[in-house]
Amino acid sequence: MAHVEIRFCGFGGQGIILAGYIAGKAATLFDRRHATLTQSYGPESRGGACSAELIISDEPILYPHLLRPDVLVAMSQPAYERYRHELAPGGLLLVDADLVRPEEESSRVRLYAVPATRLAEELGRSVVANIVMLGFFTAVAQVISEDGMLSAILDSVPAGTEELNRRAFETGLSWGRRALEEAKPSLRDLQGKGQESRA
Repeated sequence: MAHVEIRFCGFGGQGIILAGYIAGKAATLFDRRHATLTQSYGPESRGGACSAELIISDEPILYPHLLRPDVLVAMSQPAYERYRHELAPGGLLLVDADLVRPEEESSRVRLYAVPATRLAEELGRSVVANIVMLGFFTAVAQVISEDGMLSAILDSVPAGTEELNRRAFETGLSWGRRALEEAKPSLRDLQGKGQESRA
């Protein structure tokens, strides 16, 4: 994509802002693209709503705020409900499957879900749910390279947690690849549609 607008949202304490920062670092330092990041917090730094707005572009970015997000990554129900109407038609909606219950979106958006928090807990630390989600985002959105994202993660996390964060990223990446594969129409589906069109 030449220009993509992304919103990460959830509640304070989930590492939402860090996720946006890491994605921006991956885009700029490792994928050599342009990026801007803005952020907002609710009335409480922990537990209140927070959001990170990231724009990635092949060209210099003249306006740093989102106009119509192409991707919405939601990790809490209140954040999803607050921002879901901003998502562009045909946009990508990624949610934490255990924390967000999306409305019936029909064909307006492309919805993918991953139990990021549960997977992080299975890895031993719920705090890496944001990294699981970054892996999922990397695989599904295909906006940032896998190598670039992993490099940015390892460059940003506290010393001594690199292996945990690597496993969290790879777990999300694996879920994302599988989700994409399952979303592809099968050859039988395509043949069926072809026969219907000829009928």
